[in-house]
Amino acid sequence: MPELPAPPVAKKVPAERAVHADTVADPYAWLKDRDDPDTVAYLEAENAYTEAASAHTKALQGEIFDEIKSRTLETDLSVPVRHHGWWYYTRTLEGSQYPVHCRSRTEPALPADPAEDVVPPADEQVLLDQNELAGESPYFALGTFDVSPDGRLLAYSTDYDGGEKYTLRFKDLETGATLSDEVPGTYYGSAWSADGGALFYTTVDAAMRPYRVWRHLLGTEAAADVIVHEETDERFFAGVGLTRSEQYIVIELGSQITSETWVLPSADPQGEFRVVQPREQGVEYSVDHTGDAFYIVHNSGAVDFELVVAPADSPGRENWRPVLPHRLGVRVTGVDAFAGHLVVSMRREGRTELHVLPLADGAVAGPGRDIEFAEPVRTVRPGSNPEFDTTTFRLGYASLTTPSSVYDYDVAGGELTLRKRQPVLGGVDLGAYESVREWATADDGTRIPISLVRRRDTPRDGSAPCVLYGYGAYEASMDPWFSIARLSLLDRGYVFAIAHVRGGGELGRRWYEDGKLLHKRNTFTDFVACGEHLVAADWTSKDRLAGRGGSAGGLLIGAVANLAVDTFATLVGEVPFVDALNTILDPTMPLTVVEWEEWGNPVDSAEVYAYMKSYSPYENVSARAYPAILATAGLNDPRVGYHEPAKWVARLRATATGDRPLLLKTEMGAGHGGPSGRYDAWRDEAFTLAFIIDTTSPRT
Repeated sequence: MPELPAPPVAKKVPAERAVHADTVADPYAWLKDRDDPDTVAYLEAENAYTEAASAHTKALQGEIFDEIKSRTLETDLSVPVRHHGWWYYTRTLEGSQYPVHCRSRTEPALPADPAEDVVPPADEQVLLDQNELAGESPYFALGTFDVSPDGRLLAYSTDYDGGEKYTLRFKDLETGATLSDEVPGTYYGSAWSADGGALFYTTVDAAMRPYRVWRHLLGTEAAADVIVHEETDERFFAGVGLTRSEQYIVIELGSQITSETWVLPSADPQGEFRVVQPREQGVEYSVDHTGDAFYIVHNSGAVDFELVVAPADSPGRENWRPVLPHRLGVRVTGVDAFAGHLVVSMRREGRTELHVLPLADGAVAGPGRDIEFAEPVRTVRPGSNPEFDTTTFRLGYASLTTPSSVYDYDVAGGELTLRKRQPVLGGVDLGAYESVREWATADDGTRIPISLVRRRDTPRDGSAPCVLYGYGAYEASMDPWFSIARLSLLDRGYVFAIAHVRGGGELGRRWYEDGKLLHKRNTFTDFVACGEHLVAADWTSKDRLAGRGGSAGGLLIGAVANLAVDTFATLVGEVPFVDALNTILDPTMPLTVVEWEEWGNPVDSAEVYAYMKSYSPYENVSARAYPAILATAGLNDPRVGYHEPAKWVARLRATATGDRPLLLKTEMGAGHGGPSGRYDAWRDEAFTLAFIIDTTSPRT
């Protein structure tokens, strides 16, 4: 690493936090004020420093970007999806950042060879070209994209700064005209009435919590829209959607551990919603519809959830009848209901599974069948299945060595048909890579699964560099996925590994519960145990091991920086939740109150306060030699405020010893997801990979 220019120095402004008889100095609290000119000046100075400090990797960044680009089929066509007599699909065009959304009456032909040209059908109708909508904006995101049941209208929403507040508009698909209806400040989720005359949507409160569901009547002003539900419990999110049967509009209300569902016949959009089962603290459930029944996945007395059925006209718990009774260790995660079958998503022994049940007249009509796959370390999940009356099921499949694949499953015969596999260009031999499953042992004796991939010719003698990825929160599972960009690491002799730490959902609900609230430290110590296992098992060495995670996974990275300063050479925290305690103490911050069921409530509980303070990365920076650190942020991020990584890096700079680089890179016009265009995202990934390669290379 060449000698770095002098880094920016964040000013210190006296500020204190006094909670539960504990007074703590917070000299960088001023960075929360994005309207302070000094805040923007500091972030820009950090960006300039990062640019200068990484200048020597420019050529490497360019190489990696070119590798990603050359291996990606830039002009491509998605597998068409059938719905109401139309085939829906997206196309990407070489040189364009965003996809084009299309449909046709005739099914588009997928090229058998990636080298063949994509030929759109003669009757193609372009519904929406995201490139035209984006224009010259440096950021663009499409939120809602929802075609009315009769196929005449398109509801779509747009965001131009990453703040996740969208403007909703409507397009007449018969004439191509954009209607005068316009609704600003909307959020995710939408549902059409059966006649296409009304659309239901959501908005957020000041804390970015979706809390209101509205009804918009086509042809009226947004000011005339009606609130059909307002969620007053600040722990709960509100969402809205349409069942696949298109018979019901569904309002889903959920906190981290409790849920409630309301339904309304889509043919009666101005009617009254009715509750399926009133909320009960700690009870979660989700609903799908077919025939005269609701199929419900719930955890009432079933820690890993079970599937039940109830009559649609009286779906309360007193009428729930078991379909797939609870089995400890088999986590039922959802159900997709169709006219003639159900597909149940579940997790078993750390793997995703799909289980198919036949229906007759809306009732289960025989034993079920698992959809089988040969690879033990893989991911399978439902794909796009908008058609209700169908005999096939679309699913997605991937592994660390198998690119993202789309299959159609014949429900009656049990056959799988591969419709498309993500092409990997440039002469890449996917047979040159192998994936395996390892197990680390945590401090308390718990076995932690690790998924790994490497080139077969990469030595296992401790000399290979390695990237260990982790998340570990919200019961979100980091199931194996394929990445073209990752090949740039593997071909340079790297091992890539995923630590399936507690706090995620890989091994069922208890795996999640053992990594949250007052068990949160297990997430961090599990990750350290995985890193130490990789070293002890000769996959890598400590001076060549990098850790990476984003958002709540960035909290993991920040905590590990303090817990195991000697285990990792490099740490990358992307939009990291590293000022966790200060954020969770402030109910006015976006999403804080809804997070108390995940992290605990340090406002009311001195025990939770002390526990969070013991691991919150910003709180625990000390005078020691830290690994090389890259932190990223988005100025418009509504989920993890830019100030969290900014404060963390400022304190690291003022406190840490040693000579390893500490870099902060802030997207000044984006949010939580980083750059929005695919080429910009590839450049961003090339920057991060170049940082990892540079800082895990032998030091001279």
